[in-house]
Amino acid sequence: MASGASSLPCTDRIELRVITPAAAAELARGTGSGGFAWAPGGPYDGTRDACGMIVKAAETGAYDPRWGAFAIIRREDGAALGGAGYHGPPSGGRVEIGYDLAVSARGRGFATEAVGLLTAYALADPEVVVVQAHTDPANTASQAVLLRSGFVRDGHNEDGLPRFVLR
Repeated sequence: MASGASSLPCTDRIELRVITPAAAAELARGTGSGGFAWAPGGPYDGTRDACGMIVKAAETGAYDPRWGAFAIIRREDGAALGGAGYHGPPSGGRVEIGYDLAVSARGRGFATEAVGLLTAYALADPEVVVVQAHTDPANTASQAVLLRSGFVRDGHNEDGLPRFVLR
């Protein structure tokens, strides 16, 4: 994806749209929609937290839309179902992903599709050898998304959260 591009590749059901720093600021403050038509229950807390990271990256000049946050858009009606993205640009051959969905959009495979788009994009970059994700130990639904997407469990991070990797 070229810098400033509006979306990553899509599936038949979803596309990922860049959340710009201006939209991220609005979402992080909880004062608006960021220009998206959110499904009931959205945006979820993880998306708002990721938007705070985008605002900080933009303030320091480190923001790169290729490695930021994206709204998961249902192509059928344009609804923003959740957020997905990277915790920053690749470092040491690794990039970390995160994602969440509005409660109303869960259980229909949207997160698995979004993870597939993120990982395919990341692994197409010559700098990326490993895509990783961490989950809350009790979040078995998120762990199932990662396993369905080809990730394998690979220990824990420094906070004790389960780590999943795709090479």
